[in-house]
Parts: sequence; C-alpha cells; structure tokens
Amino acid sequence: MLRVGFFIGLIAVIGVLVSGLVSYRIYEQESVIDRTALVREIDAHASLVQERLSEREVLARVSAGVFRPSTAISARALQPLRSSIYVLKTDFVMTGWIARLLPSDFAAAEAELKSADFQNPQIRSFDDAPIAPAVAAKGVDVLMDVEPQDATTMSQPGRAYDQDPVIGPMLAKAAATGAPTASDPLRLLPPDRPLGIVLAVPVMREETNSLLGFVATSYRLSLMLSNDDLSLFAVALRDPRSASTELALEGGEIVSTAARSDDDLVTARNVSFGGRDWTLDYYAKTDTTQRAQNLALVAGLIGLAVTAVLCSLFGYVSYNNVRLSREIEARIGFERRLTAVIDELNHRVKNILAVIQSIVTRTLRHGTDIDIARELLIGRIHAMSNVVTLLSDSQWQGVKLKGLFDSRAIPHGDRIALDGPDITVSARAAQSLSLLFFELASHSDEGLSLVGKHPHIVANWTVTGEGQEAVFKFHWEEFNTSIATRRPESDFGIVLLDRVAPEALGGTSKRYFTDVSYVYELTAPMVTVVDENEKSRTSYIVRATR
Repeated sequence: MLRVGFFIGLIAVIGVLVSGLVSYRIYEQESVIDRTALVREIDAHASLVQERLSEREVLARVSAGVFRPSTAISARALQPLRSSIYVLKTDFVMTGWIARLLPSDFAAAEAELKSADFQNPQIRSFDDAPIAPAVAAKGVDVLMDVEPQDATTMSQPGRAYDQDPVIGPMLAKAAATGAPTASDPLRLLPPDRPLGIVLAVPVMREETNSLLGFVATSYRLSLMLSNDDLSLFAVALRDPRSASTELALEGGEIVSTAARSDDDLVTARNVSFGGRDWTLDYYAKTDTTQRAQNLALVAGLIGLAVTAVLCSLFGYVSYNNVRLSREIEARIGFERRLTAVIDELNHRVKNILAVIQSIVTRTLRHGTDIDIARELLIGRIHAMSNVVTLLSDSQWQGVKLKGLFDSRAIPHGDRIALDGPDITVSARAAQSLSLLFFELASHSDEGLSLVGKHPHIVANWTVTGEGQEAVFKFHWEEFNTSIATRRPESDFGIVLLDRVAPEALGGTSKRYFTDVSYVYELTAPMVTVVDENEKSRTSYIVRATR
C-alpha cells in the first residue's frame, strides 16, 4: 500500500511540474503576441494622426503663402481662399484673418466691418471690453474676417486677441518665429464649445517683410483622439496645461480626466503640430496580461486533470482495498450496536409485558365487577399504548409532561386545568406517570357532587432548587367531591398511587380529602424524573439503528 501511494505521488508531482511548465510557456508566448499586436496597432494610429496633422499644417503654410490681401484691414480678406477652404475638407471649426492694427487704423477697420455686415463692428477686446489706450498704442491683433459666416461666427470679428490668455501667447510666438504655431487646448465656439486647438500662420508684407497679420484655423481635438471602437487600445492626450490631467474622447465629446498611473500605460507617442510636440498616451482596452494568464490557467487545469485521471487509475485498487477494510470494520461495529439494540428492545418488551401482566392481574382479580374491570383494563392498556406511541415519536428520548394529559389517553382530559413548566420526562418516568394520571382521572368522574355536577380538577407541578438538588412536586386536586361521593380507589390504583409510582421515581406520595376536595401529591427528585443517563443510553441505541 505504501509503495502504491509513493508511485501515485511521484506521478502527481511529475504531472504538476509538466502542467506548470506548459502554462508558463503559454503565458510567455501569448503575452509577447498580444503585446506585439497592440504596439503595431498603436504605431499605425500614431502615424495616421501625424499624417492628419502634417497635412493640415502644410495646407496652412500654403494658404498663408498664397494669401495676399489688398489691405490688412479688409473684412473680405478670405474671399480668394473661400473656395479652397471647402475643397480641401480639413474639418476645421473656423478660419479667420487676424490683422495687426494700430490706433490710426481703428476707424477704417470699423467702417470695413460695418460694410461687411458683421454684427458688432466696434474694435474691442476679446471679452467685448473696451481696449485700453496703452494697449492699443502698441498695436493689437484684430479678427477682421471669418469662415464660415453664420449666426455664431458673425459676432466674432472686431475682437482683439493679443490679450487673450491662450490665443495671445500663440500669436506672439508665431510672430517671433515666423512659423505656424499651435495654441494650448481651449474652448471653441458655442453652442457646444468643444475643446480644440488653433493654428496660426503669420502673413508677411512682401516689400518690407514685416508682419501683416495671421491666418488662424481652429480644429477639434478629436483630430488627434479619434479611434476605431473595435481597436485594442484607448488613446488620451496629455494636457499641456496640467501634468495631472489628460484629454480623452468619450461619447463624441472631449473630456478632461485625471492622468492614469504609469502601470496602466502601454506606451506613449509624440506627434508634431504647430511647432510643438504633443504626447499621446495609449492604454489597452483589455488586460492582455490577464488574457494570457487565463489561457495559461486553462492549459494548467487540463494538465492537472490528466494527471488526476492517471493518479485515479493507479489509486483505484488501493482505494477499493481501504474501502473494503473500512466497510468490514463498520459492519462489525454495526453488528455490535445492533446486538445492543436487540438487548434493549428485549428489555423494554419484557418491562411492558410485565406491566401489562400486572395491570390485567390486578384489574381482573376475583370478585371484581366484570363491566367495570373491562373498562379499566381497556383504559389502562390504552394509556400504556399512548405513552409508548409518544416515546416512539421522540425515539425514546422522553416526552413532554403536558402530553400525558391528552384526552385520548385519560378520561375527560379536556376538563383538567393544567399549570406547570413544560418539562420533558424520561421514558421510565413517562410510563409511571401515564398510569398514575389515568388512575386519578378514571375515578374522578364516578362520583357526583352535592349539587349534581362533575368534579372540577386542577393538576399543577413545580420544580424547585437547581442541579442535583432540584425537586419535582406534583399536585392533583378534585373539587366538588368528597369521601362520600368519590368512587374509592381500586386495589391496583392504591398500589400504583401509594407505592409503584413513588418508588419508580424515587419519591414519596400522599392522598387525602379536604372539606371540598380530593388531593393527591407526589414529590420526587428531578434527576429521576428527567434521567439524563437513560437519555444518553437511548441516544446511542438510536444512532446504532441509522
């Protein structure tokens, strides 16, 4: 048996090691494959974004190169470019001509804006506030023309953007570098005011090479963040305004979210647009590591299952041997307990037969009225049958004391007023008390009181003391009866009341008449009434039969 167990254990160890090695190799390979596929898809997306941005920057340079307005303050400066703007389909939000104006140009500019039917031709700050003279003296960058022209954009011309916190620095950088410059992310036009960026291209005078103005085009940030819903990754733009936030596309809208940890980041890619670098962070939509772990786990479980089958085949014989040995031992133990059950059953049957024999002998003794004897005999045997039924239902673990007063077992039990704790008495005590209660009740309805009514019966019991010192006291009292009207106790009843029941419970009893009642009292120690030793022995016998 020991050799078989050692051999089975060796097979199990080898199977576990092989399964673990296979699982590890699958995990490594799947991790590499998934990582490679994800990185390739990310590279393709980053290249596509860079291509989009480069295309728009080149178009902006070309537009600025061919843009030659007749005058900087023209409100129709974009007229030559309008057809080209729509043909190129660059998904812009708004294109504008921003002219560099001095205070001497304000009157002409306002007249030009008014003639072009813009809503507010007054030269004003970006927030519609008046321009401070000190600021105007240095020259301001005023939006003079827009495309498209609709209800939203027609209110924009006339604003000076050189003091705008986002567009102002962008225009200053574009003027200093002479190259296209992109702004920080900002809210674009109403009503939805999406997040976007503005690309400004400076326009120079040919004769003096001085700054004439800017062609500025705004784009939604979705230009960088749009992605296929079925792709393996999600993309976010690092917010250049704050290192702790990112910009992501959710439900068609650009939202600002807290930057995720580096542990979630798959990789980052930089794209160039408007003279600055933009960082795109890529995150896996599904945990590739978890997927590889799941595949490895499945492979490991299959290996372990095969190992378990092999071990089971080799262990079948040894298991059967152990099982048969245990069954033999259990059978021997069962037979021993069955013998104890039979002995106990014989003992109980002999006791019951002895009691029944005593009942029959004393009930049918010579000289007894046969009709009365027959009724008493049937009632006493019925009382014994009732208590045996109650004990069988409880598997001989005892019965509730109140259950012995069932009207089906003793005469007129429904007329007895009961009062006392609902204690459980042992099987031996239940048999004695059942006969005792029957004898008391069977004589109580024979006599009539002086007023012609049946006696009123009260039965109560109490338990005093605790532990081994507890005492059971039973009190039976029949009212409306007397020694003259109550039927005398039979010989069997006297022996049962005065000797058999008290001795069976290890107690004492007494009976007497008062002026208005008949009284029977029984006192016994609770240890014999309850008899825990008998219950423990019975429990063992019951378990043996299961």
